[in-house]
Amino acid sequence: MRMYDIIEKKKRGIELSEAEIDFFVDGFTKGTIPDYQASALCMAVCLCGMTHNETAFLTNSMARSGDSLDLSCFGNLSADKHSTGGVGDKTTLVVAPVAAVLGCKVAKMSGRGLGHTGGTIDKLEAMGVNIALTSKQLINQTEKIGLAVSGQTGDLAPADKKLYALRDVTATVDSIPLIASSIMSKKLAAGAKNIVLDVKYGSGAFMKDIESARKLGDEMISIGRSCGRNVTAVLSDMDKPLGNYVGNLLEVKEAISVLDGSVRGELYEECVQLAANMAQLALNIEYDKAASAAAAAIDSGKAYEKFLEWMREQGGNVDWAENTSLIPKASVKYELICKKDGIVAHMDTEKVGLSAMLLGAGRESKESVIDFKAGLHLLAKTGDKVTQGDVLAELFCDDKQKIPASETMLQNAYEIF
Repeated sequence: MRMYDIIEKKKRGIELSEAEIDFFVDGFTKGTIPDYQASALCMAVCLCGMTHNETAFLTNSMARSGDSLDLSCFGNLSADKHSTGGVGDKTTLVVAPVAAVLGCKVAKMSGRGLGHTGGTIDKLEAMGVNIALTSKQLINQTEKIGLAVSGQTGDLAPADKKLYALRDVTATVDSIPLIASSIMSKKLAAGAKNIVLDVKYGSGAFMKDIESARKLGDEMISIGRSCGRNVTAVLSDMDKPLGNYVGNLLEVKEAISVLDGSVRGELYEECVQLAANMAQLALNIEYDKAASAAAAAIDSGKAYEKFLEWMREQGGNVDWAENTSLIPKASVKYELICKKDGIVAHMDTEKVGLSAMLLGAGRESKESVIDFKAGLHLLAKTGDKVTQGDVLAELFCDDKQKIPASETMLQNAYEIF
């Protein structure tokens, strides 16, 4: 078998066999297939697409390229949630304890943020949580309290990690089969029987329109089901940030305010929806019943108690979780002032995320050091009526020299008419 023939076959739009895709993934992971041939195949896929079978073969092969987590000890109760990336998305901090209260087993591997999107692991590290759990520790803790969240290991779907880095510099990222197989290869390797996909669309998401998001969701559902997993997708709007805070400790505080009952609204509603979908799959119950149970888990305080138990078990700062006024605050606060009367007609959510990143809340590169206290408090969002002189947002950081660039970016994110 030759890589040249595989590229030629895909270039002509002919379906690749499982053996041919395994040959490519194995060779590329080991380094026997060079980058230029791998990028040629990716470009052929971008131009010609892949069948459902091909995408499933690619996903499975990448999932098998490294370590995998065996959650069979939990039977059908293991459940995971994956977001395709967003600004202000702190849902895992709420959804994981809610799902655990309902009876799901949430043994989850999460990633760090890069660019304008935030990562769950960064938020947990900001709370002092130990995110370097071994597979055994992850499973044991999940058995004990119903949930555990760890950082992804370097050996989880290494083929995907290597291939994504190549796609990122060869203009081959925007292919639904390649995006779907990238996401699902990590989810399959992470072991959960039941997977809920939170597929974002809008200005702050990779998929800019709902139809593209729906196609991606359908593709990932097809892959998961062909690989013996129960999968469903939820489409969620990222044309404005989720919640009112962007930045690690600020988002942690907002998540806790949902769990302890002091805040309701869009974040609460989305978390109930995601947890309900997890419970529907894992517990085999009707969605309406699962949604009522998820809301009750928060309203009764049980989900908040589960969050505190999670923090104790995994080394998080329980004092902060019990009294959010103790969470450290940035030394610099700056107010973004509204320049005219009108209505916030639109927010460029990507620019909101980039504004937070410029303050130090995100990473411009993998080597960037995050300021956990940096971020934004959005006082006005899409649809709100504003008056000249109103405070649109508050900017927080420990270095006032970062304010001007962040302020300009955030001002440009608001469209007021």
